[in-house]
Amino acid sequence: MELFRRFELHPARWGLRRSVAAQVFGLQVVLVVLLVVAATVALVLQSRSDSERDARNRSLAAAESFAHAPGLVEALQSPDPTAELQSLAEGARRGSNVDFIAVMSTEGIRYTDSVPELIGERAEGDLGRAVAGESFTEVYKGDPNDAVRAIVPVTESNGSVVGLVGAGIKIGNVADVLDRQMPLLFGVTAAALAVATAGAAVVSSRLRRQTHGLGPAEMTRMYEHNEAVLHAVREGVIIVGADGVLLMANDEARRLLDLPAGAEQRPVQDLGLAPETAALLARGTAVTDAVHLAGDRLLAVNVRLTEPHGGIGGSVVTLRDSTELRALAGRAEVARERLKLLYDAGLQVGTTLDVVRTAEELAEVAVPRFAGFVTVELLVPVLQGEEPVGTARRMRRTAVRGTREISALDPAGTLIDVAPGTPMAAGLDSGRAVLEADLTIAQGWRAQDPPGAQSALEDGFRSLLTVPLTARGIVLGMVNFWRAEESDPFETEDLSFAEELAMRAALSIDNARRFTREHTTAVTLQRSLLPHTLPQNGALEVDHRYVPAQAGVGGDWFDVIPLPGARVALVIGDVVGHGLHAAVTMGRLRTAVHNFSSLDLPPDELLGHLNDLVTAMDEVDAAEDESRQVTGATCLYAVYESASGHCTLARAGHPGPALARPDGSVDFPDVPAGPPLGAGNMPFEVSELLLPAGSSLVLYTDGLIEERGRDIDEGMELLRHALREPALGQRPPREMCQAVFDALAPSRGQDDIALLVARTRVLDSDRVAHWSVESDPAAVAAVRSDVTRRLAVWGLDELAFTTELILSELITNAIRYGAAPIGVRLLLSDVLVCEVSDASSTSPHLRRAATLDEGGRGLFLVAQFAERWGTRYIADGKIIWAEQPLVVPAMAGTTR
Repeated sequence: MELFRRFELHPARWGLRRSVAAQVFGLQVVLVVLLVVAATVALVLQSRSDSERDARNRSLAAAESFAHAPGLVEALQSPDPTAELQSLAEGARRGSNVDFIAVMSTEGIRYTDSVPELIGERAEGDLGRAVAGESFTEVYKGDPNDAVRAIVPVTESNGSVVGLVGAGIKIGNVADVLDRQMPLLFGVTAAALAVATAGAAVVSSRLRRQTHGLGPAEMTRMYEHNEAVLHAVREGVIIVGADGVLLMANDEARRLLDLPAGAEQRPVQDLGLAPETAALLARGTAVTDAVHLAGDRLLAVNVRLTEPHGGIGGSVVTLRDSTELRALAGRAEVARERLKLLYDAGLQVGTTLDVVRTAEELAEVAVPRFAGFVTVELLVPVLQGEEPVGTARRMRRTAVRGTREISALDPAGTLIDVAPGTPMAAGLDSGRAVLEADLTIAQGWRAQDPPGAQSALEDGFRSLLTVPLTARGIVLGMVNFWRAEESDPFETEDLSFAEELAMRAALSIDNARRFTREHTTAVTLQRSLLPHTLPQNGALEVDHRYVPAQAGVGGDWFDVIPLPGARVALVIGDVVGHGLHAAVTMGRLRTAVHNFSSLDLPPDELLGHLNDLVTAMDEVDAAEDESRQVTGATCLYAVYESASGHCTLARAGHPGPALARPDGSVDFPDVPAGPPLGAGNMPFEVSELLLPAGSSLVLYTDGLIEERGRDIDEGMELLRHALREPALGQRPPREMCQAVFDALAPSRGQDDIALLVARTRVLDSDRVAHWSVESDPAAVAAVRSDVTRRLAVWGLDELAFTTELILSELITNAIRYGAAPIGVRLLLSDVLVCEVSDASSTSPHLRRAATLDEGGRGLFLVAQFAERWGTRYIADGKIIWAEQPLVVPAMAGTTR
């Protein structure tokens, strides 16, 4: 518009604009005339060509039709083909509007012709192609007339040529058709000239309006400006015609495609381009941001059609070098993969609190996405749950993983002493990753294991990245990333990523190490609270198995407590939960059971006292810290008496026992289930069993029979089946424990498992002696005599004096302070047991008599001569008992 305004301000330029328009108009008229003349000549030539082509087509159609007419082959082979075919040929000629149809022999002798005088004459021209079986058309010049003719062979069913058919139109008739069209052509030409002249006038007028008075100089400057811009841009521009000819290419396009000089006006297929590139440029279809590789360049190609709505076609192609963009995209993809790997490492490393498994997870997540082979070495204290101190250099290979089997790397479990000067030593000292980009020329890494280094090179190892596993400022070990010859070597950019990956894994390893330490401490505490060995006794043959939970220490416990009177108490219990608090609670309960059992309480009373204790503990713990409350505890308490084979049981929320009898049968005795400890004040009920000698009483915690995916009923059936194994009841309890564990114990226990197997023994009747005593001091002498004789039978004469003294004092106290009936019982098992029973519930007390006191020394003497003594209450009174160790070997077969 500014340029237009300048022209308005200067009238001289209006004349220039009109002069330019006049020049343009004159040139357009000349061009139009030339174009019209050229078009007229082209139309004439085209009409002539069309007429000739039409004549050829009509001649060929007539000859083909007659050559394939039914019966023609038989007529040619008849004695007089002319007689049979002349009239037919004339009819066909008139019907097809051609000037002649001639039937000929293969030598060209005419059988028929529109000119009868020519019948029998040989046709002119080369008929060899038709004799060879090929139909053709031609413009024939010669006798009798110049013509457009077609020659078609006549073939038999086997394909052999038996004759020829010729049909044609005279050249003069073809020219007549053209002459008839000439007036129309000239009329059209005149009309076209008139229209073109008018159009040129309109274009000149429009040009005057649209150029805004631009003169030749301004137009030249505009062209030069466009040319400069076109060749200065950093984007290749190419114009390709519809016929695939390169019309224009700017300098950037020449550089990107390496075009030869003089490439314009040449087909793109002839420019020496790659076939894919040439096909893309000549295709003539629209393309948007297609990525194309041209040599070592990556090009972004856009193709737009110049005439999208029809007309003369062509396309404009723009090329942009995106090689650097590709490299940037590649780096972005690598960064994305690295972030994804770190994310996956966060999910997959540290899924367990096991140090070894965490190291294995680190190796699994890094292969093959970051390295071809990974080894993880941890300092020995770390594997033990301890914190490394000083400059420890001994490590144990914990995990090995690779994309293929290799022999160069030591297997997991190998102890490694880090040699000075190696990348591992440098990493331990600096706490930073160490890169050996080319192992074939590096020397430091060979010092660790020269034979192994040579083997690694032979296996194709080419690059090493050693990264310390550091958490909270403490080096826990090393991770070595290896790449073989099939992968690119490590680069400096890999150091930061490897350190980040190692740091995340190190935190998980350190958490697992801390857990290992705490778990070891808790297990040590728990095992210290459990019985280390079971006491030997003559009443039961006992063995046990205990397995702590893998996830943490639990509160399962068991115990075997010898009781006076050849009796044994069996205890098994479970504190709900895991951790140190559960272990400590278990220890408190086990100690309480020991204390209560020392009072020789019946099972139901003992559980009642234990329930009160748990309730009191909960109240105290809740006042201090609610998280320390006992959320649940169970217990089963059983007392077995070997003198009678009776077993008294009571349970507080604990699974009932299994009983394997000597005959091979297995059942689960019906022991009334009381509430868990601390869950209420309901009384506990007692169940009594009579166990034959050789019976196996199996006590267990719920961790044995319950498992994820297996309910308690299924577990009890598995236990029943395991105990029914043939001859298992005759095997030692140790083997029974193992068989039960093999059949029921889960592979990865989520709960503690405690198992106690007790095989019963029953004292022979001759190892038990009973006497009833009258409430008369004079009856003591007779009992002493009977006891002396029985000790003589048992071979215990050396114990006769002390036994008489003990019984004298106990019987005298019973007569004096107790109530009838009074009884005496001797039991010979592991020790000699003297029991005096009476109907009184008053318990005697040991006291020290003064020098001048006449009495009060009886129980003091009993305590001096007996190893143990005490009182226990029974349903109808009490029993005062005393035990003496056997000073001579016991008789063979004391129990069965």
